[in-house]
Amino acid sequence: MTVKLTRAALETMDERDELRTFRDRFHLPDGLIYLDGNSLGAMPKAASERVRHVVDVEWAQGLIRSWNQYGWIDLQQRIGAKIGRLIGADEGETIVADSTSVNLFKMLAAALKLRPGRRVILSEPANFPTDLYMAEGLIALLGGDHELVLAEPDEIESAIDEDVAVVMLTHVNYRTGRMYDMAKVTERAHRAGALTVWDLAHSAGAVPLHLAAAGADFAVGCGYKYLNGGPGAPAFLYVARRHQDTVAVPLTGWFGHADPFAFEPSYRPASGIARALVGTPPLISLSALEVGVDLMLEASMSALRAKSVRQAEIFAALIEQEVAGLGFEIVSPREADRRGSQVCLSHASAWPIMQSLIARGVIGDFRAPDVLRFGFTPLYLGYTELWDAVAALRHIMESDEWKQPAHHARLKVT
Repeated sequence: MTVKLTRAALETMDERDELRTFRDRFHLPDGLIYLDGNSLGAMPKAASERVRHVVDVEWAQGLIRSWNQYGWIDLQQRIGAKIGRLIGADEGETIVADSTSVNLFKMLAAALKLRPGRRVILSEPANFPTDLYMAEGLIALLGGDHELVLAEPDEIESAIDEDVAVVMLTHVNYRTGRMYDMAKVTERAHRAGALTVWDLAHSAGAVPLHLAAAGADFAVGCGYKYLNGGPGAPAFLYVARRHQDTVAVPLTGWFGHADPFAFEPSYRPASGIARALVGTPPLISLSALEVGVDLMLEASMSALRAKSVRQAEIFAALIEQEVAGLGFEIVSPREADRRGSQVCLSHASAWPIMQSLIARGVIGDFRAPDVLRFGFTPLYLGYTELWDAVAALRHIMESDEWKQPAHHARLKVT
């Protein structure tokens, strides 16, 4: 017999939550339930102080001297090393640079170069669109000798054959939260002679990752979701050490040069992960990102994952308990080892329902064509908020509040 969930029970869980004190270190508006940290993380309170110091002291007073005086020149590698600890990389395998899309282009091109004679980039049709777009653009740039082949998630491993150069997958699917077994897929790719490029946008800081142990070749990820680095925060990339001395990065900028300030007329790649850099980094954004990463490192990843799993299970149970029969279907996997830190629902009227929720201070997001997406960020999301979010959902459905014309107007950002 299933035990009925109550708000009082969730209040007790909040009181016993070992991560509870982290919430006070984020800016979160009163009365707002934020279930969209898987799209944009909340702002750490320390970020504003750090950015003010960069602007008012390091930039305004130090000027060009701050590259040395405040260690600007080493910031990409320093933060990259910290992110490496979060994703299970070995020392010197991770660095912060550019955007996720640009990094994906670089890593795909590098992987194809390492597998001459193979023509296929293998992915899935439900991959995040920018990943597919970047693969298409790279193929067009290379003259069309390569091909992007898409296979359903359950068919990926069987689709890896001798023509596949690289398997490009997002570890946690953005629309459903479905999570791949990274080690299993990577091992299958390697047995076929292929390489892997993993997109960790919905994984880094959300689920335990062990890239080195899994044998991953390349990976990319963003800094503005679970790492709480701020809107448009710089991304990161991972290159396994075994590839670093032979990898050819297609964008050969001066920061990836062996001696950038020698100003040599010809490119000479840096050793190690630094050769994946391109141009001058955005120092203000980098500094904000470091605050978010440092905060993540203070928490136990095992505790984060355990709370995330509990919250997802509770939210799914509340959906079934409180809004059964109202047209919702849970499209995320129910098994924790196959799901990231989100639960997604499908509904024929997903857009106006989500807009109605947001108007009530429950912020999730919509993904076309019919998905309501709710992300769980254990550092600052409480258990009681899950009850209140589902209660708001039940209210807008039973009252037909979501049918108001204002909630049907489409916005540029969903």
